[in-house]
Amino acid sequence: MRFRFLLLLPLLLAACRTTPVVLDTAKPFHDALARRTNTLGVVKGSEAERAAVQRVKDYFSTMTADSVRAQTRLVYAPEAYLNDTLKSLDGAAVIEDYFIATVLKAESVTVRFEDVAESGGNYYFRWVMDTRFKKLREGETLRTIGMTLIRFDAHGRVLLHQDFWDSTAGVFEHVPGVGTAIRGIKAKL
Repeated sequence: MRFRFLLLLPLLLAACRTTPVVLDTAKPFHDALARRTNTLGVVKGSEAERAAVQRVKDYFSTMTADSVRAQTRLVYAPEAYLNDTLKSLDGAAVIEDYFIATVLKAESVTVRFEDVAESGGNYYFRWVMDTRFKKLREGETLRTIGMTLIRFDAHGRVLLHQDFWDSTAGVFEHVPGVGTAIRGIKAKL
């Protein structure tokens, strides 16, 4: 009973407010987008565009600590922004460290790209990701789907990377205790 009250407490407190509050979780993305709007990307239909798209596909197809170390700074611009719904990161060096830490916690991380579309300098990669974690659902592959918005710089490096995927289904629902709570909340919605 106490646990349920703690889950409802934020809702009860919010109901007592007289001024509506907007929790803008998209603000970091919109700020990053605004900082990178006037940057020239690759030319549509060019060899540079094809190569940039292929570098992204190759980078994520099978990630290892060694491949991340060797490729991140070729794939991501020094001032790149990444949000994968779990974290927001700025800079290729920080992104490299994050991906290395991620793959070291996993037996394997592979991404299969099903579609890539372009609109106004934005590239949309639709994908399926298979992850086998060392300590989470050991021995099982967690398969999730998602889409990534990417903007390239003039050198074909990723300048902006915003993932759109259900990280609760892909990660948090499988964490002991936390997963039970999330599934319970989802069942009540």
